[in-house]
Amino acid sequence: MDNQQWTPASLLQLSGGYWSTCALHAAVKLDLFTALGDRECEVQELVSMLSLNPRGLEMLLNALAALNLVDKIKGVYRATPFATEFLSRNSPRYLGYIIQHHHHLMSGWSMLDVAVQSGQPVRERVSHADDEKVRECFEMGMFNLAMLIAPKIVTQIDLAGRRRLLDLGGGPGTYAIHFCQQNPELDAVVYDLPSTRRFAEQTIARFGMEQRISFEDGDFVAEGIKGRFDVAWLSHILHGEGAENCAVILDKAVAALEPGGILLVQEFILDDKKDGPEFPALFSLNMLIGTESGQAYSRAELFAMMAAAGLVDLKREPIDLPNGAGVISGRIP
Repeated sequence: MDNQQWTPASLLQLSGGYWSTCALHAAVKLDLFTALGDRECEVQELVSMLSLNPRGLEMLLNALAALNLVDKIKGVYRATPFATEFLSRNSPRYLGYIIQHHHHLMSGWSMLDVAVQSGQPVRERVSHADDEKVRECFEMGMFNLAMLIAPKIVTQIDLAGRRRLLDLGGGPGTYAIHFCQQNPELDAVVYDLPSTRRFAEQTIARFGMEQRISFEDGDFVAEGIKGRFDVAWLSHILHGEGAENCAVILDKAVAALEPGGILLVQEFILDDKKDGPEFPALFSLNMLIGTESGQAYSRAELFAMMAAAGLVDLKREPIDLPNGAGVISGRIP
């Protein structure tokens, strides 16, 4: 909302914007777009398929039509081509996991005032959740997001001559997969919590990369990192920790690198004044809600942390990414 010129109408639109969000979340949770597929359906057919109430379903379908995610013609409904591509489970570009992850965050956001008053999280950390469904949506939601931007990142980072990559906190391993696809001489290790193993190994196998990418489980704050590498990739893990643990993580990643190795950090990066861009500023509140000490960091803060860990030649890579994301690189002398 850069340079937003507020009016009472736009203020109220912002306040009630969650209505459309909840309509989308409900449709994805009910798997409505998969049921619609790429064909026309009457309400009663969908009622029978999904065991839903006809009154409620018709209201939801009409709302989705108003949002231009569904077309309604003479009382018959059909998902738009866009919705079919991104909201049907049958599509390889399905984004439903990250949308359901967003849904799981909503109860915490409704208690933001409590978090601001206390400075403490008001929900459990989703990456450590006991609920298998919540954790699946988080892990595969990260896969959804990475699939959108990893192809762009890996073509703009030169890893020529590099042989072994550490994907630290790599979740389902999406970035390791894309880096290895882009660089045929590269092998990788995905290092993350034991609860992540199933998602990572399934995703690695899905891309046929089992011979080049392995998974190691552990807690990279509490434990050391096995092996030696000449590239370390840290994507969206520092924001989950306070500055003290960020220093621990960076020190361990640097210690695992060979001389001349490079370390790459992807984060939602705040301006040095920390009052923008909009998404990193709001994302920092998401860390307040769900972590003990996490936050979004500014470019200056990330540079300082990486320099303190012994990295030189620090720079923000010239890659245009959505939501204020950026990649900062540094080298081991």
